[in-house]
Amino acid sequence: MASVFGHSMVGYTLTKAFNYKNVKWLLLAATFSTILPDFDVITFKFGIAYEHPLGHRGFSHSILFALLWAFILMITLGRKNKFIWFLVIFFSTVSHGLLDAMTSGGKGVGFLIPFNNNRFFFPFREIKVSPIGIEKFFSEWGLKVIFSEFKYIFLPCFLILSVRFLFDKLKDTHYNEI
Repeated sequence: MASVFGHSMVGYTLTKAFNYKNVKWLLLAATFSTILPDFDVITFKFGIAYEHPLGHRGFSHSILFALLWAFILMITLGRKNKFIWFLVIFFSTVSHGLLDAMTSGGKGVGFLIPFNNNRFFFPFREIKVSPIGIEKFFSEWGLKVIFSEFKYIFLPCFLILSVRFLFDKLKDTHYNEI
């Protein structure tokens, strides 16, 4: 898995890219949604194997889970701009599995669970897998994770946010000239 920092950066970027203003609650929900799939690590405590559909990187990392979660939050929290809420939450949640499928470790991601229990990786697997547990994160391994996430997550997010910012500035300048 990517780290909580890498996942959260994607939620932040998606929120700002879709809805630049009035983002407080959407930002909180999107950031939470990017890390929610990893709550499945609790299944280890119940003896559920990694490869099980409910195991780590299983159903909670699936596209169906992201759709259901986005729908629930859209209905319950998305007072205005429900479609924006749905899109941001869906893409934030599904981004978790996408990033995990680009990591250097694990046993793949169950994108299609419950319809297909196969686990998948992408050909690009340059993001270093984050250790499970905070004490292991503060090590040489954790530094490698942060460096790879900086390169493959933070820089692309920064570029997206910069383009959005420049687009808004150009749009404001154009409207002010009229």
